[in-house]
Amino acid sequence: MEMRVTQNQAGTHIDWDHDGVTPRMIDWFWSNMEKANLLWHPEQHEPLEWYVRPEHGRILGSVHIAPQTWDDGTRQNLYIKTQDPRELPRDITDLIVSSHCYIAGGYTEDTIDHGEPMGYRIHQWQGTDAGVVGRSSALPGLKKDTPEEGLIWVEHCKQEIGNWGVFLPQLYGLYRVVTNTSHNPFSDLTVERTEAGLRYRHT
Repeated sequence: MEMRVTQNQAGTHIDWDHDGVTPRMIDWFWSNMEKANLLWHPEQHEPLEWYVRPEHGRILGSVHIAPQTWDDGTRQNLYIKTQDPRELPRDITDLIVSSHCYIAGGYTEDTIDHGEPMGYRIHQWQGTDAGVVGRSSALPGLKKDTPEEGLIWVEHCKQEIGNWGVFLPQLYGLYRVVTNTSHNPFSDLTVERTEAGLRYRHT
């Protein structure tokens, strides 16, 4: 796969593509991260826990706790909440041009139940003849990252996105036998743009 990194006034962005990975697989991943977090970045991730578990067909408002240590040695214990695009400003949702997306806000333990995100992560993707093409973005919230901090995130995120191609098709296939949606939830992350703004089609 190829990746291209850009930075602009909005934030830091990685354009990427995968052969053999489908949009549905990535949709499934976000509701089942506890099954895959160590595979997603084996060197820097620790086991993931849910603070608010996603429900089948409803990932909005779910929160996962994602302890990790980045290349600069900083250990983070982030509370990451799935955001509803209908509640976000247009300068964020206008950056979403693909047919599927996942929007996360980053919080601390002290701010997860009240307060604004320190920053946002947007992952967006759509199908191609061979697989998927997508973009991952780091955007500011209360915390304004420097370009150098954005590039530290790039090195972390490139490993995560790249590893989807290593494990995701196999893991998704294995879990197709688990039909109990309490243990194997799924949310369709297709988005559509209406006069009111961006929304998930199936929420």
